[in-house]
Amino acid sequence: MGINIMAIDATFWVAVSFIIFFGALIYLKIPQKINELLDKMISDIKNEIDESERLRAEAKTLLDNAQNKLNTAQSVRNEILQEVKKDSDNLIIELNDKFHKSSEIKKNIAENKISQMKEAALKEIKDASIKIAVDSVKKIITTSVDRSKLDAVFQKNLDETKEELKKINS
Repeated sequence: MGINIMAIDATFWVAVSFIIFFGALIYLKIPQKINELLDKMISDIKNEIDESERLRAEAKTLLDNAQNKLNTAQSVRNEILQEVKKDSDNLIIELNDKFHKSSEIKKNIAENKISQMKEAALKEIKDASIKIAVDSVKKIITTSVDRSKLDAVFQKNLDETKEELKKINS
C-alpha cells in the first residue's frame, strides 16, 4: 500500500503542479499577453501589407506619370522632327532657287561680256581696216600714177590687208 500511496501521491502532485502551473499562467494573464502579442504582430503585418499596397499604388502612379511624360516627350520629339524636316525641305528649295537665279545672273553677265568682246573685236577690225585703207591710199598717192605700178601696189596692199585680217581673226 505504501507504493500505491506514493504513486497516488506522485500522480497527485503532478496533477496539482499542473493545475498550479495553468492557474499561475491564467493568474499572470500569460495567454492574454500571448494573444495581445500575436494580435500586435498581426496588426504590424497588416500595417506592413497596407504600407506595401500604398507604396505599390504610389509606384504605379509614378510609373503612369513617367509613361505619360515619355509619351508626351516622344510626341514633342516627333513634332520637332517634322518641323525640322519641313524647314530643311524649305531651305533646300530656297537654296536651289538662289542657285538657279545666281546661275541665270552669271549666264547673263557672261553673255554681256561675250557681246562686249564681240563688239570690241568688230571695232578693232574696222579700225584696222580703216588704217590699212588709209595706208594704201598714202602709198598710192606717194607712188607714181603709172598704171602698172598702181596695179602692183594695189595687189600688194590687198595681200597685206588679207594678212592683217587673218592675224586679227585668229
